[in-house]
Amino acid sequence: MVQIDLNCDLGESFGRYKLGLDEQVLPYITSANIACGFHAGDPEVMEHTVDLASENHVALGAHPGFHDLEGFGRRQMQINPQTAEADVRYQVGALQAFSPNHKLHHVKPHGALYNMAAKDYDLASAICKGIYAVDHDLILIGLANSELIHAAKEIGLPYAQEVFADRNYEVDGSLMSRSKPNSVITDEDVAVARVIQMVEDHSLKAYDGTVIEMIPDTVCVHGDGIKAVAFVKKIHQALNNEGIEVKTV
Repeated sequence: MVQIDLNCDLGESFGRYKLGLDEQVLPYITSANIACGFHAGDPEVMEHTVDLASENHVALGAHPGFHDLEGFGRRQMQINPQTAEADVRYQVGALQAFSPNHKLHHVKPHGALYNMAAKDYDLASAICKGIYAVDHDLILIGLANSELIHAAKEIGLPYAQEVFADRNYEVDGSLMSRSKPNSVITDEDVAVARVIQMVEDHSLKAYDGTVIEMIPDTVCVHGDGIKAVAFVKKIHQALNNEGIEVKTV
């Protein structure tokens, strides 16, 4: 049977500021990427999100990003590999402290850190080394066919190739910048059809129609939009209808 993991970025509230619909999204996903306090989240939010995910039997993952609360980790920043490695170790270790038996399942870099590392092998390698230093059994979730995946293979870190339900792609397989028109797919039916195509056919079309080949292990769905819950539920149901098992990677 064909299987696919559904992951979602959670725990992105901070202090009095609430973001996302974590409680409502969790029943329909299999992996949670939990913010670790750098781009979003705080210790109490981290603890609460770990508890919620555990109650829903969802795999726990760290979501380390740039130290950039104001920019939500989406601004590109200059960082050397040594700092990147240390920052990742720090954030993964912080979430690990809140996890049952201090055990996590995976790590997925966030935002600009993720996108930069997808193209920069040295940065990707530093991220993977940071993860490996904490626990070499942790699964790296990285953009399919990117430098993150290449670095994980080189270092010997388990990995899962990720695709996005609601994002358009450049011809090189990278995600279109959110600053560009039509970078985010708002038509739910189009997004669902793309997910089915990616999972069953191991391919997707870039914004210009170019076919990109990949073998996805996990699909990212976002839980912070107005229709987030309905969208995630719709994708989950569509996968079931196609006989595709939604299961943790």
